[in-house]
Amino acid sequence: MDNLLGVSPAGLLIHGPKKTLLNAYHWHLPDTGIIASYSPNSRDVEDHFGVFRGVDQIEAFAQATVVSCSGFLECRKQKCDPEYLKNNFVPLFLSIGQVNFRSYLEEGDVFISMGKITFYKFRQMTCDGRIYKVPKGLDLDAYFLNYSKEQFLNYELSEDFTLIAELFDVTGKGMKRDKIKK
Repeated sequence: MDNLLGVSPAGLLIHGPKKTLLNAYHWHLPDTGIIASYSPNSRDVEDHFGVFRGVDQIEAFAQATVVSCSGFLECRKQKCDPEYLKNNFVPLFLSIGQVNFRSYLEEGDVFISMGKITFYKFRQMTCDGRIYKVPKGLDLDAYFLNYSKEQFLNYELSEDFTLIAELFDVTGKGMKRDKIKK
């Protein structure tokens, strides 16, 4: 597999169905970054005024970037499948630098996480990126079909996308299960 396009996030992530905040991968260049989407549902906004919480946006971004991208690279490195990773490693959220929220998301909105890999070594990855609200009815697979690395690195999107958040130094690591004390 050359990238994560066509892969179901559920096939890669070990998060349970109530905690998975990722619907699809739309663009992926393994050593550069990823674009993935999610649409908050009623459970995601329950008891929070119908708004998708900022902390959940950060989690969605982390799942799309440091978990998905490092999981992909680790499968490639170890010549294994995602099932092996799920059985032997747990993704841990280590830290985040700065987050600037510019707008908000509601139930039913579709948003993308655009994450640029800034560091990767020993199953640890750091990404910077942005979250954008997607224009209603846009086919994301078609939109990003011929998207270039340069466009990605410059966050080139049509003016119809709404900037929701900018994230810096989101860091996660795959920890061996036998190293985690229960």
